[in-house]
Amino acid sequence: MQKSLIYLASDHAGCVLKGLIVAHLGARGHNLVDLGPDGDVSVDYPDFGVKLAMALYDDDQGFGIAICGSGVGISIAVNRFSWIRAALVSSPEAASLSRGHNNANVLALGERLIAPDLAIACVDKFLATEFEGGRHQRRVDKLSLIDSKQ
Repeated sequence: MQKSLIYLASDHAGCVLKGLIVAHLGARGHNLVDLGPDGDVSVDYPDFGVKLAMALYDDDQGFGIAICGSGVGISIAVNRFSWIRAALVSSPEAASLSRGHNNANVLALGERLIAPDLAIACVDKFLATEFEGGRHQRRVDKLSLIDSKQ
């Protein structure tokens, strides 16, 4: 996969894992934008989910990595936006399927629930997997129709 820009955001409970991922991806030459926060002072995950979603609104070729304590809160926050397809994963297989079948553009992780080496394996698999298209494309297209009341 071509090295697109990767945006990372977390809350205070995801800063340590985010730092490890930034170091890992940076060492491999990826282009990174760390949207914060910089430390473990308590912050609200919705604020950083919005930052990530807005960064991807302006860069439809980019990818995002969202991290909080469980991964749940920040994945809910970022998935509020129609152009986001965030997948909360805990295995490389799920990371691969989220890209291959769902064209996920954001990987969500829970720092308190996943070991760092497993999280990095998920990140690597996510970034290495291409969207398969085909029958999966029509399903992904339907996701954009869901955000309006019918």
